[in-house]
Amino acid sequence: MAAHRQPTRYGRAMSGASSLLHALLPLAVIATSLLAAVGIFVLAEHRHRLRSSLNLAAALAKLALVVWMGLGVLEGERYALRYTLVDGVAFVLRADALGIMFAGLSSVLWLFTTIYAIGYLENAPNRSRFFGFFSLCVASTVGIALAGNLFTFFLFYELLTLSTYPLVVHRGSAKALAAGRTYLVYTLGGGAVLLLGIALLHALAGDVAFGAGAGLAALEAVSDPQLVLIFALLVGGLGVKAAIFPLHGWLPTAMVAPAPVSALLHAVAVVKAGAFGIVRVVYDVFGIELAWQLGVLGPLAALASFTILYGSLRALAQADLKRRLAFSTVSQVSYIVLGISLFGPLGTAGGLVHLLHQGLMKITLFFCAGNYAETLGVHRVDELDGAGRCMPATSIAFTIGAFGMIGVPPLAGFVTKWYLGLGALEAGMGWVIGVLVASSLLNAAYFLPILHRIWFRPQRGPWPDERFRQCHDTHPLLLMPTLATAAFSVVAGLFASLPYSPLYWATVVVGREYLP
Repeated sequence: MAAHRQPTRYGRAMSGASSLLHALLPLAVIATSLLAAVGIFVLAEHRHRLRSSLNLAAALAKLALVVWMGLGVLEGERYALRYTLVDGVAFVLRADALGIMFAGLSSVLWLFTTIYAIGYLENAPNRSRFFGFFSLCVASTVGIALAGNLFTFFLFYELLTLSTYPLVVHRGSAKALAAGRTYLVYTLGGGAVLLLGIALLHALAGDVAFGAGAGLAALEAVSDPQLVLIFALLVGGLGVKAAIFPLHGWLPTAMVAPAPVSALLHAVAVVKAGAFGIVRVVYDVFGIELAWQLGVLGPLAALASFTILYGSLRALAQADLKRRLAFSTVSQVSYIVLGISLFGPLGTAGGLVHLLHQGLMKITLFFCAGNYAETLGVHRVDELDGAGRCMPATSIAFTIGAFGMIGVPPLAGFVTKWYLGLGALEAGMGWVIGVLVASSLLNAAYFLPILHRIWFRPQRGPWPDERFRQCHDTHPLLLMPTLATAAFSVVAGLFASLPYSPLYWATVVVGREYLP
């Protein structure tokens, strides 16, 4: 993989005013969502235009700030804010290439999901509550992306749990409340395990800052079993949100939530926060060389591979469309974990780029599932017969997302699997090729029958829900974000080698932060 010529790690000298601005920018990115949440919570329910305007303004402001910082990071600028709470514990925000990748994903997809949610919840009750917690969720996700140490990461990680729970139970039905309880049991339990690992590590190394294993540089006297235990606790706690087997049970259950929430859980926030946290633990807390020496990467790769195949097999058995997509997420997110478990730059790049690629493809699929439900009253796979003739634009977007998940070139999913395969050969782990091939075949087995129903089966009529008699594509506010994310999935694959593409960012992270 070609190395990118990078500026010095800390950039050029800055004036006092410029230094203050650079320190405050990460905080401003988070504040856009926090201030939007406060404003939305106090709005009366009928102020839907003002609420929508506030949502969109905050989303656009966040995206602009992230792009600003991203361009600065590429030029070697340093954006960091540190506030010491007590001796040995500090609140740290820091924008590095990896954090900007995740913050960029969250910002772009938040904008599309906001537009989609405005259309989806047009006549629904409790919209101020929904969009208030929706904004808190995004603030938490960006806080996770820009956290500069484990303590700050944990604060936002737990805030993410608390802010997403009201979204999961938004409908207030008995089924939604039961799903919310399951979600809390899993995620709060995982948070407790993560906190234990952080506490043990803090006792050994003090405040653990992110940055190429710097936190463990002075732990040569610590026994390997202690470090392996801490690694297991950290990855186990994060593995709940990353939906790694056997910690995945909350994810399919949470599909009772509205479609925008499902998209948020799977593509933007929760599962990505878990996977992103595992990347931080492997590369920033322990460092790839120490992790390899401890012998923890092999078992992590094996667990990720099993989860990839298990999730695909479970997806095959699901009749409900959103549950099938949920088990697909269980499988797909573990590609990220598998990639960072491969000891080499190509595998790492494959795992990191999938952080972005999976988000684009999966949010497209969940948008489509929401469109079918809202327009045709369809929730099951066997109810989709002929939907392509009735909703061609939505069905084209679903087809693109499904082919991307399978790994059909030149879509984004193909780029991921190609780099993971090269990384497996580079690391001398040829068995991973078998996992990738088997996974692709299973992806085809649970997506192609859906596409056959959509495009080649005779049209059903009337549709399952008596309310839907007319045959037409969906509301423009639901259709525009769906087509946009589908188009990005194509562009990310076709132009993967160009500057500023997801693959470009992944190679920047590998070259600058982890494997220089």
